[in-house]
Formats: sequence, structure tokens, C-alpha cells
Amino acid sequence: MGKNRVEQQKALQGSLRAVTRTERRGKPKIGKEEFLSVAQRFGLSKRALSQVSKILDGEDWGAGPFLANYYSNLKETKVQEFERVARTMFQVKYALGLSSGTAALHCAMVGAGVGPGTEVICSAIGFFATAAAVVAAKGIPVFCDVDESLHMDPQKIESLISDRTVAIAPTHVMGGVCDMGPIMSIARKHNLKVIEDCAQSCGATYKGKYVGTIGDVGCFSISAYKIVGGGEGGLLLTNDQRIWERAANTAECGGLWRPDRFAPPRYEDELFCGTNYRMSELEAAVDVPQLRKMPATVNRFRNVRNRILSRLKSYRGVTPQKSNDKQGEIGYLVRFFPESYELGERIVRSLREREIPAGMRGPNAPPDWHIYHWMFPITLQAYAGGANCPFYCPLYKERGGNIKYKKGDCPVADDLFDRVINISLNQWLTASDCREFAKRINDALAEHCPADPTAPSWF
Repeated sequence: MGKNRVEQQKALQGSLRAVTRTERRGKPKIGKEEFLSVAQRFGLSKRALSQVSKILDGEDWGAGPFLANYYSNLKETKVQEFERVARTMFQVKYALGLSSGTAALHCAMVGAGVGPGTEVICSAIGFFATAAAVVAAKGIPVFCDVDESLHMDPQKIESLISDRTVAIAPTHVMGGVCDMGPIMSIARKHNLKVIEDCAQSCGATYKGKYVGTIGDVGCFSISAYKIVGGGEGGLLLTNDQRIWERAANTAECGGLWRPDRFAPPRYEDELFCGTNYRMSELEAAVDVPQLRKMPATVNRFRNVRNRILSRLKSYRGVTPQKSNDKQGEIGYLVRFFPESYELGERIVRSLREREIPAGMRGPNAPPDWHIYHWMFPITLQAYAGGANCPFYCPLYKERGGNIKYKKGDCPVADDLFDRVINISLNQWLTASDCREFAKRINDALAEHCPADPTAPSWF
């Protein structure tokens, strides 16, 4: 920590102590009411809240807690602990706790050198945030079609590479994993960065290595909607110091993370204007134990998935989703493709009749920002400034850029996204539950498809 920053911290803590001495009869800024508000949000009963309130009345709050990552008198803040746990768990040099997965993606794009006149190859299937982060960094997303795994098809990447391309951004979809081996080979061949979007697959592995640690930078959504997280948070991982520093600049208003935060640049291009994507202390307090629970959570999902798949028969007319690493997937979904929409609708009805949570979008489904052609802020080439930047940026046009988006650009994604049947799994299913679950799936499929041991296997 730089001298100036130490002095700033001492000054702030000194002012807090001074206020405490001169207003000893006052209440702390943050105290009992705030603690009870958090307890209430956790869903504690009125009886429990009353008991907690009585306990808190006996506490000496002093000046109260200072719930910020900076200028804390704690040896380690919760954000710092979250980052330390992430570095240890994923075995990386740098981890950055952030306000959301989208924030992590934006920071990663800037960190990897995305900017005006550049392009990033994104998956045709995956949440809109990946492509949106490219645009936020003033770059242009170029969509790559998928294969039967619903992940980026490595065989279709090289035809999309131009002298404007600076990165590939594969998305690990719905607990699955991309085929990272060939993706990395292509990236290294063309000197491109790889930005992994791991929002839907935290804890998944590819050939024994955690997703998010294979490319140059990994991005995670640490949220209530995902495997890990309690509210809204994000995580960025990298082993590249310069990528981490540029990402931290983006998240920390252009350089507040530095040892001497207000000092001139230490090297060329170190400083630039950023924003504020800091993870909050309260979010980190929840996410530290959440992250520690992740391996056990993933293991339970895998055990459930494996028990069920091992009991499913092969049927004509349905094709299980291709796997790029069967043992590395998290496995919170069973996904397969019926040969027609009509067959899929009949199968879904039969599954639901047996209380199996299943669904298929079908041919008349409404827009969904998880597939490229419905991502209106991208496909309409809109920008908040009104000048259609970066799509009509002179730097992009001068380099021959002229992107257009339309349905049909990625025909495999167009077909499979609406035709795939999804069955949700519960990590807490017992071995007996899994046997019954598999029996009901088999019964539903057998109603409409003949069993065929030569048909594609679930394992």
C-alpha cells in the first residue's frame, strides 16, 4: 500500500475516532437497525427478529462497522477474502470481485484490448451480456454458430477472423463446457485473446481444468440465479498482470486500486477513465461461503445427472445434446433434440404429466436475448449516444468493417435453440429419486419413440 493511501486511511479513521469521542452519546451511523434489516431480508421470522433485537441491545456498537472495501481497519475485508478464496480455489494469480457478471465481461473486454475498430467473436447462443460488453468497450461483436453441444463451433471460427479481430469470447452454456482445446489453438495461431464467459457454468471443468482459467481471462456471474451467489455479483480471473490492471482500472474509476491511487502513470497507457463496478462488502459476505460451497454443489448435480443418464434408454427420434466433456459438465439440465417440433411438443406433454420439469421453446416462441438474432440492442446497432458508435465509427469503417445482423447467419443455432428440450435437475435428489426420475423419462419417451440400442447414447 502506497504512502499516500496509508495517510488517507489514517486520516479517515482518525476523523471517525474523533467523532466517536466528541459525540459519545450518539448512535453509530450503521448499527442495530441496519443489521435487523439484513436479517429481515434473510427471511427470519418475527419471533427470531425479536430475539436478535434483544441480543443486539446488549452490544456495544462503538462507532459501528465501516462497510466498504477501502479504508477499513479490518485485516481483510470480505471483498478481499472473496478474491483470496477465488485465487486459491481456481489456482490463478489475480481475481477481481465485481458488481455483476456483466461488469466482469466489460472489464475483461477492456483488459483484453477491445476498443474502436476491433471485433470479438461471440457465441450465437449465450446471454446478451457478452456481446453487450463488447459494444460497451466500443468493439463489434461477430456471432459464431454452434454445434450440437449448443456451444461455439470451433470449425466455424477461422472464417470469421479478420485483421480487426482481437478476441474470441466462448460462452459455457447452461452448465456445459465449450470445446476449449481447438478454440485455444485457433486463438494462439492468430494471436487472439480468449475471454471465457462462465456465468452459467461456475465450477465446470474441461479436461480437468476449471472453465475461466483456460483462456486469458474468465468472467463469472456470482448471483442468486447461478450456481454460486446470493444476490448480484461478479468475478474476473486471470494470470495476466496487464489484463488484471486494465480490468481493475475499468472497475475502479480509472486507477483507484493502485498502491498510490492519485499518482501519475507508472507506465505508458496505465491510466484511462473507468467506472465503478466494485463488489459491495455485504454481497461479498454472502458470496464467500457461497464460493466455498461450490465444489460440493457441483458434485451433487453431477451425481444426480450421472445416475439419471445411466438409466436412460436410447430412442429413435431423439438425440441427446453433444458433450465436450461429460465429466466436466455441471449437469443441472438434461437436454436433447426431438427430430421435429411436433414430436417435441408431445414428449414435453408426457414428461409434464409425469411431473418431470421439462420445456421446449417451439417454433412460435417470443424473443429471447439468449440467441443472437433476438438481441435487439445489438442487431439494431443502437447506441445510447445516438451516433451509432461503435458500428459506424470511422476507425471501424476505415478498417473495412461493415457488420450486419440477421436471422439465418447462424442456422444451427436458429434450429437447435427452439427445438431443444430441457429437463431441470435438483441437486438434492437421492439415489432412489434418480431411479424414479429416470423411469418416468423413459416411460414418457417410450410413448412416442421406439427404443433402439443403436440410437445415440445418453452417456
